[in-house]
Amino acid sequence: MIVCGFHAVRSCLAYTPDRVLRVSVQRGRRDDQITELIQAARSEQIQVTQIGRDALDRICDGAVHQGIAAHCQAYEPYSETEFETHFQMLDKPFLLAIEGVTDPRNLGACLRSAAGAGVDAVLLPRSRSAPLSSVAFKAASGALSSLYVVRVANLARRLEWLRERGVWVIGTDSGADQNYTEADYRAATVIVLGSEDKGLRKLTKDLCDSLVSIPMTSKVESLNVSVATGVVLYECVRQRLGS
Repeated sequence: MIVCGFHAVRSCLAYTPDRVLRVSVQRGRRDDQITELIQAARSEQIQVTQIGRDALDRICDGAVHQGIAAHCQAYEPYSETEFETHFQMLDKPFLLAIEGVTDPRNLGACLRSAAGAGVDAVLLPRSRSAPLSSVAFKAASGALSSLYVVRVANLARRLEWLRERGVWVIGTDSGADQNYTEADYRAATVIVLGSEDKGLRKLTKDLCDSLVSIPMTSKVESLNVSVATGVVLYECVRQRLGS
């Protein structure tokens, strides 16, 4: 997997240097950020090679690379067995589940919001979900390096498992009567979001303890899912910090 750009490469070197196979730098680039990343790579005994701009463009497949790219092992999410062990160590879990988001850029942006909000784990279904590709990694600005992401075989079954363990399941739905600010997120909670076009599946909505909506004051029917993710997650953060 190719990870490009300052933030994404910096996150890889900081959090998962063992996954970085080598780093390619645009020949002739010697600004401070490039120099810092070269030093960080070499401190981890990671090979750094200089290549031409055209070659770097091809490696990054047209993505904005800012003169640097890391060649990494493919990202592997955690298994459900590993998640169950992780869950036992959490105090008042703060979780996010994302259903039906098939655009890797949207998924990456959701993951960036999740990392910023400090969620304990992100649950992604194996089907009806974008791959955790270099495109998603770039959109996440390296957030994947520090997030606990789990691929689940059956999201509905996993939500039931969480409910049995006292986790409050709150889904977002444009038709819900309850405003997202009116819900209580201070207890163990999993926020469930769907794509902006189809939303959550009926089965998923039926499993939610409550449904909330983000009020829209114009003719726009809904927000982009990554924006909605940030809005709801930071309301959770506000409540949990007691402000």
